[in-house]
Amino acid sequence: QVQLVESGGGLVQPGGSLRLSCTASGFTFSRSIMSWYRQAPGKEREFVARIRYASGSTNYADYADSVKGRFTISRDNAKNTVYLQMNSLKPEDTAVYYCYGPVGSTSARWGQGTLVTVSA
Repeated sequence: QVQLVESGGGLVQPGGSLRLSCTASGFTFSRSIMSWYRQAPGKEREFVARIRYASGSTNYADYADSVKGRFTISRDNAKNTVYLQMNSLKPEDTAVYYCYGPVGSTSARWGQGTLVTVSA
């Protein structure tokens, strides 16, 4: 059974950084596409980033325009973990962040979510 457990959320000031983690189990992580979504208060859940696989030092990743250049998605296949490094955080990044995967599989699941609050 697919399980995804996120961690790393919290309160951060504008301009600050946070790193989210999502540890996966129940499927072949290294061959799977993984993604991050977020849901701000009163808004629909939206795509943030997706990582296909890492070849050597290269991540094959996609990003929402709103986070491009500030967020970086990466993975550690040895730890079955996908990360979201968030820099230059803005108040509008405040949301519950969800891990989702394996993308494209009928067994894909959402994690429980981790809250990120960007406020002075």
